[in-house]
Amino acid sequence: MGPQGIWRHERAHHRGHARPRGGGQSLLPQHCNLGGRAAAAYRERPADPHAVLHEAPRSVSHRAAPRRRVRDQPATTRETQGLTLPAALQSVERALRAQVKGDVRFDDYSRVLYSTDASIYQILPLGVVIPIDEGDIAAVLRIAADTGTPVLPRGGGTSLAGQAVGRAIILDCSKYMNRIQSLDPAARQARVQPGVVQDDLNLAGRPHGLRLGPDTATSNRATLGGMMGNNSCGARSIVYGKMMDHVQELRMLLIDGTELRLRRDGRSAPHPPRGSREGELFNTVAAIVERNGDEIARRFPNLLRRVSGYNLDALRRDPRDLISLLVGSEGTLGVITEATVGLVPQPGHAVLAVVHFADLFAALEAVPQILPLRPSAVELIDRMVLEMTAAQLEYARRMTFVQGAPDAVLVVEFSGDDRSDLMDRLTELERRAQVDGAAYTTVRAVTPPDQDNIWRVRKAGQGLLQGVKGDAKPIAFVEDTAVPPDRLAPYMRRFKALLDAHGVRAAFYAHASVGCLHVRPLINLKERRDIEKMKAIASAVGDLVVEFGGTMSGEHGDGLVRSWFVERFFGPQIYAAFQEVKRAFDPPGLLNPGKIVAAPPIDGSLRFGTEYRTRPVPTYFDWSRDGGMAASVELCSGLGACRKTSEGTMCPSYMVTREEEHSTRGRANLLRAVLSGVLPPQDLVGRRLFEALDLCLECKGCKAECPANVDMAKLKYEFLAQYYETNGLPLRAGLFGRYRAVSRLGSATAPLSTWAAGCGPVRWALDRFAG
Repeated sequence: MGPQGIWRHERAHHRGHARPRGGGQSLLPQHCNLGGRAAAAYRERPADPHAVLHEAPRSVSHRAAPRRRVRDQPATTRETQGLTLPAALQSVERALRAQVKGDVRFDDYSRVLYSTDASIYQILPLGVVIPIDEGDIAAVLRIAADTGTPVLPRGGGTSLAGQAVGRAIILDCSKYMNRIQSLDPAARQARVQPGVVQDDLNLAGRPHGLRLGPDTATSNRATLGGMMGNNSCGARSIVYGKMMDHVQELRMLLIDGTELRLRRDGRSAPHPPRGSREGELFNTVAAIVERNGDEIARRFPNLLRRVSGYNLDALRRDPRDLISLLVGSEGTLGVITEATVGLVPQPGHAVLAVVHFADLFAALEAVPQILPLRPSAVELIDRMVLEMTAAQLEYARRMTFVQGAPDAVLVVEFSGDDRSDLMDRLTELERRAQVDGAAYTTVRAVTPPDQDNIWRVRKAGQGLLQGVKGDAKPIAFVEDTAVPPDRLAPYMRRFKALLDAHGVRAAFYAHASVGCLHVRPLINLKERRDIEKMKAIASAVGDLVVEFGGTMSGEHGDGLVRSWFVERFFGPQIYAAFQEVKRAFDPPGLLNPGKIVAAPPIDGSLRFGTEYRTRPVPTYFDWSRDGGMAASVELCSGLGACRKTSEGTMCPSYMVTREEEHSTRGRANLLRAVLSGVLPPQDLVGRRLFEALDLCLECKGCKAECPANVDMAKLKYEFLAQYYETNGLPLRAGLFGRYRAVSRLGSATAPLSTWAAGCGPVRWALDRFAG
């Protein structure tokens, strides 16, 4: 099927989305464990003697059960699966369909697709709206305000902290509102819609020698709207700072329908017009900052990397700068519809050094000695990340820069327009490493291909860690702390001792140049004991960052995983100021509730939890090496590498349709939902899941390029075997499966068969009945 065919299929499919059936109250309050509750409800049902799939040990391979057609199976109720929406939501859906030009989806599958991001959480949204323009966003906000319905603006869904999930109407701007409206090379700025992907903007700026300053590891799928909501940074933040430093103009819609048009004149913002809603907000925020000025100075750490809470410290420097307040607000104050962002010149040259250490702490202790050489990046990669890299097809071949078996490496970049100066600094770095004796070797990378290998491995770090076998995974909950770089080594020693005391291993990587450390403890969230360890570690690390003058979030934000700590970190006075800011912009509290203020506990709404179970199914393939079919599906953490469109192979169907369900992540989400009981178990052989998997080309692009090694092609083979066993084998599949016999028949009857193959009526019949 070519691109046009895929596009026609996608449009027809989504026009046919069923509306939800009415009745009943939702079984899923805003913060709950969907998978666990749904699975528990499923286990409490009476045994069904007519079930299509019979239980078998999870890691054992079996042939499928005798064929039974889906229509013969008793339907599992929506109430049992926890998918029923309140009756009042039906009127909201009708109003949205009447007023929104884009896509309005309240069906079960769409809600499951948007129930996760790259975090440890899962919450079924109320529905999904994919707006075509800002008029659609305004309509959604108007209806939401009238009906008291929460709204959650979402970017690429790559959040590690859970900002992009919630019991709300999801606004996904990535499909339609993804245009670069203008690019002015002379002014070094671009006007963009929120769904523009970071790498797409960089590609547009490349002919002019320009790029966006912040460069996240998820640059090939992260949207600018999400980056502004999160105040993203990246590996080179020591040079380029955070996203708030690059937004020059901002258009935002508030929950009451007000449109803010904010701009900066140089480094500061102009006064808002008197009597306007913007002026009212300006006065309110200015008063909040003035009343709390001393406490802001005391409570906000003096760090380049701090993206927690609302940026009141920026307004203390410039009370007119509402843009700095709104960037980093995680969609809790308004919805961005357009922005003008500044671009920076692409450096003329860059050189890299990979400094190898036999000890992790020696690498951290070397960072303060490197910073005086003015690097543009200093990145730490530890042994676990390197070992996981070596086990992954796409990235193992790129590890030409690793010598021996280092406990950690520092990737040091120097960039600028004077190549000789860069080489001098590189030589000085090598000399210092040799004199100090802590590093056992240094590898240079001065050509673009060699540097590309290094950066691809570094950017894939978080995804590569998900390839760890077993239920204990390196999860994100204390993965974003930041401290002053000169205190990084002693802080890390204390952190490591804390983990050792709990008997927990961890992976380490870092933006070491700015003291931002990504620690990923291996935790099994399916076990209560490990969940309690997670909570204890998070609390202790919170105390540790305060002691070292740091912050719990250096770039990933608060979301669900850290908002519980905001009041404890900033104190009751600043937290009350945050609440005032929230009330000023969003009086009914409908925009992305539960983030930054009024947060649930850290262990609420876990994707996996103590009640999470997967239903063992008989399989055609032997999945024992992977820990079972369900374990293979669970490798997908939601990081979204399959949503890239500007490079590589994965995922061709998503590249054409821009639909979440046609990404590897989306398909894995749906399979996991069926296996864990969020969706009815008979859906494993149902038509709707077949449609979601149908456009998968089985190209194995995900097996090669997904950092977590998700093999959707193999999963689709298994699904099709189950599906055809239950529903019957199509004629086309039967003919292809017996191509040897068909070929012999064609040879035996030639030239009659050759004539028939070109005959119009015969070709019509084949197309009609064989597909």
